[in-house]
Amino acid sequence: MSHAIFDLTGRRALITGSSQGIGLALARGLADAGAQVVLNGRDAAKLAQAQAGIPGAQVLVFDVTDHAAVRAAVDGFEADHGPIDILVNNAGMQHRAPLEDFPADAFQQLLQTNVASVFNVGQAVARHMIGRGAGRIINIASVQTALARPSIAPYTATKGAVGNLTKGMATDWARHGLTCNAIAPGYFDTPLNAALVADPEFTAWLEKRTPAGRWGRVGELVGACVFLASDAASFVNGHVLYVDGGITASL
Repeated sequence: MSHAIFDLTGRRALITGSSQGIGLALARGLADAGAQVVLNGRDAAKLAQAQAGIPGAQVLVFDVTDHAAVRAAVDGFEADHGPIDILVNNAGMQHRAPLEDFPADAFQQLLQTNVASVFNVGQAVARHMIGRGAGRIINIASVQTALARPSIAPYTATKGAVGNLTKGMATDWARHGLTCNAIAPGYFDTPLNAALVADPEFTAWLEKRTPAGRWGRVGELVGACVFLASDAASFVNGHVLYVDGGITASL
């Protein structure tokens, strides 16, 4: 099979929450596959720093939780620069607390950042993709889409919602030429997991619990993202792809 089936040359990809961590790694990977990437976040300075490391990258600053701001930013970008062919909904956050003591405001913030953002940006971008009859949407779910751990029940709820929203997107939009899939990372060494990475007890537990016996490296998510963004995945729709070292396959 020709490698051309994975070539993203001539396509533009918007990656939310891409100033660091998984989002930045995916942006670099898509750029390496030929895509022109558009970095997104709320911190213009951090985005500029990330942009400097990716030739040809563009920046689009907006808050993914603000529906009106998202719509205005996406519509304005399409009018000024052209189509967004690939969307990676990566923006997300975590908050840990026992469920009986979990702050209500933190729960609402998780819902807005992890779920509403996928709806907001997905809808804004899909409106243009539908008119063109083509597009790729890739949502970042989690191993917590399928599993739970103590102290993160609301996060688990949000990532379960991302998995089902992905299926809903595919159900509504596949007939318009869009593919809508999700990548569900296991435990990766990222800024979001810094406290866990620094905890020897947790790391020891994770190494025993994961068949691969280690933390994931963010670069190991790139292949899945390029695949789902490419022509190789033209008939893959509504799927949640776990990239987790086998943790969801093993008791």
